[in-house]
Amino acid sequence: MRPPSASPAPPSPARPRRSVLYMPAANPKALAKARTLPCDGVILDLEDAVAPDAKDQARQAACAAVAAGGFGAREVVIRINALDTEWGPADLAAAAQARPDAVLVPKINGPDDLAPYASALPDGVALWAMVETCQVLFRLDVLGAGARAHGLSVLVAGTNDLAKEMGCRLDTERAPLLGPLSLMVAAARAHGLVILDGVFNALEDAEGLARQCDQAQAFGFDGKTLIHPSQIEAANRAFTPGPEAVAWARTVAEAFEMPENAARGVLRVEGRMVERLHWEQARRLLAVADAIAAA
Repeated sequence: MRPPSASPAPPSPARPRRSVLYMPAANPKALAKARTLPCDGVILDLEDAVAPDAKDQARQAACAAVAAGGFGAREVVIRINALDTEWGPADLAAAAQARPDAVLVPKINGPDDLAPYASALPDGVALWAMVETCQVLFRLDVLGAGARAHGLSVLVAGTNDLAKEMGCRLDTERAPLLGPLSLMVAAARAHGLVILDGVFNALEDAEGLARQCDQAQAFGFDGKTLIHPSQIEAANRAFTPGPEAVAWARTVAEAFEMPENAARGVLRVEGRMVERLHWEQARRLLAVADAIAAA
C-alpha cells in the first residue's frame, strides 16, 4: 500500500463566488450600478433577461461594458444565448472578442454540447455552463469528466428552467429539486468544479431568501446566483466562512502540516478524527476566507 502523499495538491486559485448577480445587459443603468455593488461576480445577461428585440443592443452593451472595465475585483461573465438560437452564434463571437472572465452558456445536456463553445473562446476566458435540463441530470458525471478538456470551470444551477421542464412547484424549500441539487454538488466536487445555486424569485421575501441561502450553503454550494442587488447581503453572509469554521480549518491544516504527520492519513485533532480529505477541505476554505478578507 502506497503511503499518502506528503501534501494535497495545491488548491486552485481561490476566488469568492458567494454572490453572483445577473444584470440585464440592455440596461445601461444596471451596468453602471454593477461596478459599485458588493457582489463577487456579475453576469451580463443576453439571454433570459433580454427581450428578443433588444438582443443586438444588449450584446453591444455587454461587450462595451467589458471593454470599459471598472468592475474592480468582481468577476465579469457574459451569459449568451444558445447556439441553436438566432442570436447565439453572434453572441459567442462577440463575447470571445470582448474577453470577459468567463462566458456562461445555457441548456447544456452533456460534454458534446460544450465543444463548439470551448473551441471559440480564447485562452483566459473560462467556460461556465447552466445545469437546467432534465437530460443533463443523468449525465452530470460525464459532463464533469469532460470539463478539463473544454475549459469548463463553473456549473450554475438553473432552477427556474429545470422546475419548468420537470413540471414541479418551486418554493423556498425546493423539495422536488433536493435530489437534483445534491447531484449537481456531488458532480462538481467529484471533478473539481465550482457550483453555484440558482436564483430566488421572491424579491420581497427576505426571510425566505436567507433560508434558501442557508440551505444552499448546507448542501455544499460555493455561492448563489441572484436577480436583484438587495439579495447580495444575504448571500454574502451565508457563504462567508464564520470565525469558528476558519479557526477549525486552520487547526486541521496546521496539524497535517507538522513534519511528523507528513505520511499520516488520519489524525486525532482536539478529540476529533480528521482525514487527509479534511485537510484539503480546510485549505480550500482558508484560501476562500483569505481572498474575502483581502477584497
